[in-house]
Amino acid sequence: MSSSATSQPDPNLSSPSWKIEGDYFEGCNCDIICPCIFMADPDEGFCDVIPAWHINRRNFTNIGLDDLNVVAFFHTPGNMLTGPKWKVVMYIDQRATAEQLDAITKIFSGQSGGFFGAAKNLFGEILGIKQSPIEFGVEGKRRWLRIDDSLELDIEGIKGADQNREALITNPAFSAVPNSDLVVARSTKNVYNDFGFKWNNSGKNGFYCKFKYSSS
Repeated sequence: MSSSATSQPDPNLSSPSWKIEGDYFEGCNCDIICPCIFMADPDEGFCDVIPAWHINRRNFTNIGLDDLNVVAFFHTPGNMLTGPKWKVVMYIDQRATAEQLDAITKIFSGQSGGFFGAAKNLFGEILGIKQSPIEFGVEGKRRWLRIDDSLELDIEGIKGADQNREALITNPAFSAVPNSDLVVARSTKNVYNDFGFKWNNSGKNGFYCKFKYSSS
């Protein structure tokens, strides 16, 4: 099931109060460490980044979103903040009901305010919103993701001097999870083929952390 565009919010209606939290990770085509988090230009002049969220706690009015997954693809054809604007794809867990799909779409497209309400100003063309079977896994310092034949992403935290601790980026200037420290990781597999984009960016940059977003 897919949809090519999101519904437009009514400016006369206030957004509901909501909070979601869970596990986040991403992989991109930049070398380790991706310069975009310091507002610098991407290594190859563009950044193809796959961010993924597993929701394990939620409060969106009375709609339960627990255990659902959301994945995006952002093609940023230049500096992430100064432009040009991004091309965007969103994948939403196939298990989501129509009500859950609507709630998640409103949150992650920025219609319901919060972090994504500001981030949507960076978005240009929305290539599609697709409901898909999404496998999201967490084990130790490893994170992985599967979407049918479209995407396979595995990352693993990089070892520091103390192998019992995670190697962190603290206080990054720009991140999909504001106010969070990022664990530095490397992709063991990053393969994508959908919406006219195809790549193998294995061995490149990755990050993971916990996320918390809210409407305020």
